[in-house]
Amino acid sequence: MDKEAYYNMDRPLSKAKRKELFAEYAETDDKTLRDILIEEHLYIAEILAKKYTGKGIDYDDIFQVASMGLIFAVERYDPSKGFEFSSFATPTIIGEIKKYFRDKGWTIRVPRRVQELSKKINDAKLTLAQQNQKTPTISDIAEFLDISTAEVLEVMEASKVYAPESLDMNFDSGSEDRDLSRGDKIGVEEEYFRKVEMNDFIQRAMENFNDVEKTILIDRYQYRKTQVSIAEKLGISQMTVSRIEKKLLEKMRKEMEKSGEMG
Repeated sequence: MDKEAYYNMDRPLSKAKRKELFAEYAETDDKTLRDILIEEHLYIAEILAKKYTGKGIDYDDIFQVASMGLIFAVERYDPSKGFEFSSFATPTIIGEIKKYFRDKGWTIRVPRRVQELSKKINDAKLTLAQQNQKTPTISDIAEFLDISTAEVLEVMEASKVYAPESLDMNFDSGSEDRDLSRGDKIGVEEEYFRKVEMNDFIQRAMENFNDVEKTILIDRYQYRKTQVSIAEKLGISQMTVSRIEKKLLEKMRKEMEKSGEMG
């Protein structure tokens, strides 16, 4: 398939068509097919990148990393193994994002003074804890390092946001088997994997919808358009749009219950 043919098709592509393209790409290694598959699944990178915003790195940078993870996933995916692509791509993308946070860490708008003082504070914590057999207070650390408590608090707060270990720092899980990392506590894999799977479910359900139904669903829930604007676009009444939307949602709810995806 060339890109011109792709852009003339109804999108998003059906699940069957995407599987067909993956199988063809696995045989031919056609770069055009690769680009099409990346574009079709870019929503996965977008969903996962949004989870990591507000942690010291701009969304655009995270999205770029997530997109690179998606490219790796498309190139490495083997459709013959029977796994859904979203199941394969999600941990791959999350791994790239976490690696980026580890690598960037302190390089993001953090003064060298804060970096150096953070190390001294961490060393002081260990030394004081060993000496006194208890966790040191902020005042203890400040006195030990001959700095103000405000400086200690400033650096400790900065460390929470920017330290490279912020996503992988281990916590005692209460189990002998393993500790929990901060990334585990966030639970992004489970929460956002469900959203990716839901997106796939919606795309499968839409394969049975007509053009009007697809337009209403996409415009309402992807582009957040009002029923009035959709009615004007389709040349029908707002009441008709409302009726069709309710019918579609009820149909999808029943399909979700039937397939067990609501649980």
